[in-house]
Amino acid sequence: MTLKPSDGADSKLEWIKSSHSSDDGPSCVEVATAPTTIHVRDSKVPHGPRLALTPATWATFLPYASGR
Repeated sequence: MTLKPSDGADSKLEWIKSSHSSDDGPSCVEVATAPTTIHVRDSKVPHGPRLALTPATWATFLPYASGR
């Protein structure tokens, strides 16, 4: 996992907002996938830092995040 600022160089990413996020709530998460990386960012700070996860790490994280 890495944490890096979003510099706009990856503008080709298609960000998808979590269905649990709202425009006014604290849980505003967006995800974008690439062949070797899953990007995660705060939708309220789109040019701020974000996580870059391997697909294997993402797959391990999902059951934990969903409470299953």
